Amino acid sequence: MLNFEKEINFIKSHYGNQDFTPLHEPCFSGNEKKYVLETIDSTFVSSVGKFVDLFEEKIKEYTGAKYAIAVVNGTSALHMSLLLAGVEQNNLVITQSLSFIATCNAISYLGAEPAFIDVDSKNLGLSAEALKEFLTEVELKEGIPFHIPTGKKIGACVPMHTFGFPVEIDKIVQLCDEFNIPVVEDAAESLGSIYKGKHTGTFGLLGTYSFNGNKTITCGGGGIIVTDDDKLGVLAKHITTQAKIPHRWEYKHDYIGYNYRCPNLNAALACAQIEQLEVFIANKRETAITYKNYFQENENIKFILEPNESRSNYWLNAILLKDNDARDQFLTESNDHGVMTRPAWGLLSKNKMFENCYKKSLIVSEMIESRLVNIPSSVTK
Repeated sequence: MLNFEKEINFIKSHYGNQDFTPLHEPCFSGNEKKYVLETIDSTFVSSVGKFVDLFEEKIKEYTGAKYAIAVVNGTSALHMSLLLAGVEQNNLVITQSLSFIATCNAISYLGAEPAFIDVDSKNLGLSAEALKEFLTEVELKEGIPFHIPTGKKIGACVPMHTFGFPVEIDKIVQLCDEFNIPVVEDAAESLGSIYKGKHTGTFGLLGTYSFNGNKTITCGGGGIIVTDDDKLGVLAKHITTQAKIPHRWEYKHDYIGYNYRCPNLNAALACAQIEQLEVFIANKRETAITYKNYFQENENIKFILEPNESRSNYWLNAILLKDNDARDQFLTESNDHGVMTRPAWGLLSKNKMFENCYKKSLIVSEMIESRLVNIPSSVTK
């Protein structure tokens, strides 16, 4: 049996030998209190206020997207993006089984179903090669993609940039374009990650980010939709704010709208956080280098590195153990000694809601599920 005492003590020492080392805690070292108090003093604490607009502007500037629409969380951002992309009831949506449950929940909100394909061992996200193989089962009928085995229309493809590692998103978009399949990027975990000089979330028709409490930057909740499409950018803002026709006092609406508006309080926190984003990423990348150097001589543990031609935000650092037993032992020992670690999510295709959905071979996904552990990744103080 392996003993992981040295590895656990190394992680503890990197974070100052605390009694408890969290997996990823937020860092509030800038203007957070100032901006939140300003919001309270203004009395504009809900969905109207200057920080909502400023948050959207800062995201546009940072990512290079033409439109950014602030919403209440990352799941609602993905839900709306799929709706805007044209996903309808009984459609198939191509995605990965190795993902957080929100990916498939958002698909289900529209009455659509996930079609699961494998991930790439190099980046832990949707495999371009697996997608290419899946598309041999797709035919265009009057320009509309249909999945031959199920007879269902394909509504979209949702790759997820797992733990902040960029997928080969250019290849995925190119393959989907050949079949008129819109790509909606689940970039919830990858704010600050760059692929071939371009920000993740900005390759597809739409992209989404999350600002949950454990993300690289946070506003407690919060999410963002980004797009370069003029029609969808305007419509996204409209339908996420109850589809109210602008007027000084009348309440008239022209779509089924959603109360997905980001509160000004959250946006104030987000504005302070994004001012520090590059500092946070530089800090987290230093931690990743420290882990890399430490684990590179360990034959029983493989540290996951960013893919080629990319800059990862290293949201959550990840290691691969040699097998499932070693993974469970590492999880037990680390958590017993006050170092918070966690496994990869259980494959979504194994949940009872999705176990009968269409899936291809998931051999890489199953390997990662059984061997991966996320280790502490907070910004060091």
